[in-house]
Amino acid sequence: MADETTPNGEAAAQPAVRMQILAQYIRDLSFENAVATKGAPQGDVQPEMTVQVSLDARKRGSEHQYEIISKFRVTSTNKADGQTMFLAELDYGGVFHIEGVPDEQLHPFLMIECPRMLFPFVRRIISDLTRDGGFPPFNMDPVDFVALYRQELARRAQAQAPADQKLS
Repeated sequence: MADETTPNGEAAAQPAVRMQILAQYIRDLSFENAVATKGAPQGDVQPEMTVQVSLDARKRGSEHQYEIISKFRVTSTNKADGQTMFLAELDYGGVFHIEGVPDEQLHPFLMIECPRMLFPFVRRIISDLTRDGGFPPFNMDPVDFVALYRQELARRAQAQAPADQKLS
């Protein structure tokens, strides 16, 4: 991509990206301790963790403001018998003020950089939640939001392809 220049030949300054977190909040939180209701699993306990992540972004009424919701679903099952040990669900939101991001780069910015900024707080909440729920703290591995974004684009393209074929 070539650098843009002004009429007198000087390089045009790109607007600086400005991102500010205006608010963070828990929109929804639940923890279900199946072990407490069903009783402790018998025999060998081998916990297996699965984490599901989904993201949502929307423009707010104020100029340059966006709301991002990260949804995490953490399930622990006993590998030995497949019984669920606990289920944790967290919808964590952030309100961001973002300026200087070109329109064609705004969507990936919202779906990658904003959740990345919120993730340490999500990780701590999930860790505290599992510990307070009677289990060892679950320290979630970092989420690759770039890969998650690419997977979603591929999924949408694949879903669009059959619809395009029907039209021809």
